[in-house]
Amino acid sequence: MNLYGMIILFMLFFEYILNFFADFLNLKNLETALPEEMVGTYDPEDYRKSQEYTRVTTGFGRIVASFMLILTLAFWFLSGFEIVDQWLRSWDLSRLLTGVLYIGVLSVFQSLLMLPFSLYRTFVIEERFGFNKTTLKLFFIDKIKGALLAIMIGLPVLALLLAFLEWGGVYAWVYAWAALSSLILLIQAVAPIWIMPLFNKFEPLTSGELKDAIMAFARSVQFPLQNVFVMDGSKRSSKSNAFFTGFGKNKRIALFDTLIDAQSTPELIAVLAHEIGHYKKKHITQGMVIAILQVGLMFYLLSIFLSHPGLYAAFFVTEPSVYAGLLFFGMLYRPIEFVLSLFMNRLSRKNEYEADHFAAESIASPENLVKSLKKLSVNNLSNLTPHPLYAFLNYSHPPLLDRIRAIRLVSGVLRERKI
Repeated sequence: MNLYGMIILFMLFFEYILNFFADFLNLKNLETALPEEMVGTYDPEDYRKSQEYTRVTTGFGRIVASFMLILTLAFWFLSGFEIVDQWLRSWDLSRLLTGVLYIGVLSVFQSLLMLPFSLYRTFVIEERFGFNKTTLKLFFIDKIKGALLAIMIGLPVLALLLAFLEWGGVYAWVYAWAALSSLILLIQAVAPIWIMPLFNKFEPLTSGELKDAIMAFARSVQFPLQNVFVMDGSKRSSKSNAFFTGFGKNKRIALFDTLIDAQSTPELIAVLAHEIGHYKKKHITQGMVIAILQVGLMFYLLSIFLSHPGLYAAFFVTEPSVYAGLLFFGMLYRPIEFVLSLFMNRLSRKNEYEADHFAAESIASPENLVKSLKKLSVNNLSNLTPHPLYAFLNYSHPPLLDRIRAIRLVSGVLRERKI
């Protein structure tokens, strides 16, 4: 095995062992005693249930990770990449079509192998803990819609990228970067109005006390809001959430119907204030800029390694190609991707604190935000005591108790200002 293979193999095992260790620490860190902050909010039986949910989902996650590691190694060392490549080459198609089929076949193969795990998680684990509302019919309709989107959007984009990398010359990586960056911006713009409605209904919030309160709050913070949308999340899960997406005229704030059913108007205003905080702090723009820069870095490095014979030899592929190189580089890129994911999670947690801070300063009482976050945690059976290493590796949001402490700190500063 050459250096490329050793780097990729090391990273596969490093991530597996690190995540296994973090999972172990996370489960060991579960506390049987309900944190004092949550007394009166979390029923002891629900708290016990949340810990069991963490144990079950963690164990299941380790099974899936182990299966994927074994599958990857078996396919790799049994020359699976070479076998599929030679099989498709025997069809005597164009290089571009062969490349699209190569990546497409491997993607479909992986998706089919993961399908039983997805079914088990949805209809056994989520069902057991009272979350699942999805029917088998809806589950497969979602899968079919996702596949059709991949065909309609993913395949043309993949073909375009392969064409740039195949015939673009010295600046091929720049063309590919520009194309994918344009797609990121386009999807961000059209997803709220064209893509997301394919999976969920988004109905404008009906007139009444809640809508009046929301519109009044938006005016008070100079946020141009035409409407708030209610998403029918309840048709798939009893979990609740809210999110902000899109930009320009297509920006959208959506509240899950399960969230509206579970929270009071002041608490929902607090949730809305948090989402508006992301907009006010320019977190959406920040995320898009960073994503585009990351894509540029990836394509630049790809341009360096794409022509190295050792990258193909590491996977026992005898005839180098742009499409195989793109796939293999993705695995070689894992160390950089791992470091970037840690940075992005840390930045995301920082942004969540900033959005909480904005909300606490903007609403009538910061305690409404605290109450809202507590209810969300109870409803979603969140782990209240994650181990710091696990949170560092996996959490895009700060742990609940840390967020509450930060909000209380802001609340104390606000009280001092008033005095």
